Amino acid sequence: MTTFDDILEETGKFGLCQKRIFGLLCLVSMPFAGVYVGIVFQGFTPEHWCRDPGLNQLSENCGWGQLETRRHIVSLVNDSADAIHAQCERYEVDWNDTGLACEVMKAEFISISFSRAPVLGCKDGWEYDYEGRTSFVTEFDLVCGNSWMVDMFQSMLNVGFLAGSIVMGYLADRFGRKMCFLLSNLLNGVAGILVAISPNYIALLVFRVLYGFGVKGGWVTAYVLITELVGVEYRRMVGVLLQMFFSVGILILPLIAYLIPNWRWLQVAITVKQFYLIQFIPESPRWLLSQNNIRKAVHITGQIAKENGKTLSKNIETLTGDNTDITTASFLDLIRTPKMRKYTFILMFNWFTSAVVYQGLIMRLGIQGGNVYVDFLISGVVEFPAAFLILFTIERIGRRIPFATANIVSGVACFVVAFTPDSLLWFKMFVACIGRLGITMAFEMVVFVNTELYPTFVRNLGVSACSTLCDIGGIVAPFLLYRLAVIWLELPLIIFGVIAFVAGALVLMLPETKGVPLPETIDDIEFPNRKKESPGETQPMMNLLSTDVTAVVKPLDV
Repeated sequence: MTTFDDILEETGKFGLCQKRIFGLLCLVSMPFAGVYVGIVFQGFTPEHWCRDPGLNQLSENCGWGQLETRRHIVSLVNDSADAIHAQCERYEVDWNDTGLACEVMKAEFISISFSRAPVLGCKDGWEYDYEGRTSFVTEFDLVCGNSWMVDMFQSMLNVGFLAGSIVMGYLADRFGRKMCFLLSNLLNGVAGILVAISPNYIALLVFRVLYGFGVKGGWVTAYVLITELVGVEYRRMVGVLLQMFFSVGILILPLIAYLIPNWRWLQVAITVKQFYLIQFIPESPRWLLSQNNIRKAVHITGQIAKENGKTLSKNIETLTGDNTDITTASFLDLIRTPKMRKYTFILMFNWFTSAVVYQGLIMRLGIQGGNVYVDFLISGVVEFPAAFLILFTIERIGRRIPFATANIVSGVACFVVAFTPDSLLWFKMFVACIGRLGITMAFEMVVFVNTELYPTFVRNLGVSACSTLCDIGGIVAPFLLYRLAVIWLELPLIIFGVIAFVAGALVLMLPETKGVPLPETIDDIEFPNRKKESPGETQPMMNLLSTDVTAVVKPLDV
């Protein structure tokens, strides 16, 4: 019985047509970086202190600048190392009635003279040391008691991811990869612009959810589509390279953020790269065959062959619609049988771990000090060796061992960084890069391993359903990082290390998929060594037509 992978032998496993489609889909992966981790620049929290309207006239008379004024009105609080200026309270003093001359209004004099003066919260708002940049934090005053709202901004994106994974995953398996992909891109463009023009914080959250809904569904659909269009030996390459363009986006993002310091215009720049409809892609013939749409599947396969300079000459035999039931994807298919259930739970946990550790390590760059642009760029460069390590190892060693090792290495790195003193800064940075390398490998591998473990009729839904745990991890990550870091900056790293270790151990329970054709039915998963004996036991998608497919085909449908 001939499979679609056999048909690709004639059409070309990775010919001109697949390369063109792959190039277009890579353009989708690149701006996803700005969506996923753009909060580092759009939601940065600068130095801030309480605004005191009563000090304006005195500051003007004395010719004080912003930072000098801060030293005069802000109370001191004890830090672990020394006394620092408070960010959420100020002296309750009418500075215009003090009768003090500007010459004696020095920081030391003020701290001594008014050390026992009452303090109050920032009832008149805040002043910010913008450093030439603005963020939604400074615009909506999301500091002090409102700082948790910054976490909510990132979490709402992942709420959208969660909904998009489920809904778009179902739609892609029910109505096709192409329709779902084009719909997602349209929603991306509209919602992204709405985020940029949000008039208030509530509207910002609502539009952020819609934005995440479209982005995640479109990316997963694109990934599944390209892996279904190429031969088995090219699946890992296109999967890794598609994700590598996410890393390209990571490298470009700090440059764009540096050139565009306003968060609203930065959002527009991120969205513009997504605001297009890629029309010149075909529907997946694998999906069409799974829906018993043999005629259209053969037609599109012939078009792919023509663009690749090939001619289909094989006799292809098919089953009629009267003799075959169309297989419809169901969530129950992911947990109904023992192996499918085990794979689903393990993959879900790995999606969760990858999201928490990956997002956590990137967002940590925004709170650990230093030059955020340089640190972000270095962290992005680290992702490229991850992609090359995957390409080098998975065809020589397999999927399972590199996947498990990547998780375990990232876990070890998190522990080492957490307990390394700041005096060994360069060593700490080196180990942190190793951890980032490991979790990047794990994140990239979980996607294509997930794709290889599910049969065609439920593949898109399977990847989407498992990746919902990635979205839950994304919801948890900001709160886990920012709230625990208040207790101890390195405490989140301990949590990251533990879950990465567990994820690595669970991966060893998965089967090796190196060189294994994509499964077409659940029986291929549960009984991989059982030989199918009759056409009635197989899916209709994999049969040959009895007629010659040598007719001239029309240009590729769009």
